[in-house]
Amino acid sequence: MTEQDEKPPFLYVVVCAAGIAKDVGKLITAAQEREWQVGVIATPHAMNGFFDTAAVEAQTGYPIRSAWRRPGDPRPLPDPDAVVVAPATFNTVNKWAAGIADTLALGTLCEVSGQGIPVGVLPCVSDALAAHPAYQDSLIRLRGTGVRFGHPYRGAEGEEFGWERALDLVERQAGR
Repeated sequence: MTEQDEKPPFLYVVVCAAGIAKDVGKLITAAQEREWQVGVIATPHAMNGFFDTAAVEAQTGYPIRSAWRRPGDPRPLPDPDAVVVAPATFNTVNKWAAGIADTLALGTLCEVSGQGIPVGVLPCVSDALAAHPAYQDSLIRLRGTGVRFGHPYRGAEGEEFGWERALDLVERQAGR
């Protein structure tokens, strides 16, 4: 067994600005229990109070990435073995499908889409937004690249987000 084989797989968790993001620590805990190392990339808006950034950094042991690094700066996260987008907003899904890479989170998603890396998405969109033709087209386009989607979370009373579903989506793809 090589040293590379001994390292646990690395999971990127991309966090978007949705109220349920406050519980992203549940996903990180579930991933760590399944022996993933975890690094978080957040949209700039998600960094504005949607989750406890200090707690997430302490939990993962890595800085949260939300901005591009400067040339020559070291890469703070290893390459991913899988990527989870949770919660995924209407805006992020549509920009990603259109190839718009105007944030680190979107640039990362656009990049991994062409690398064959397993990607699982837990959308957090309202019924009205989920019915929008642009969103439906985006789902078709991203599914065509191998991205797997869980059922949209709408925030209905008593509805569970089901963070672990994201891990199920990527682990099936990764053969874990």
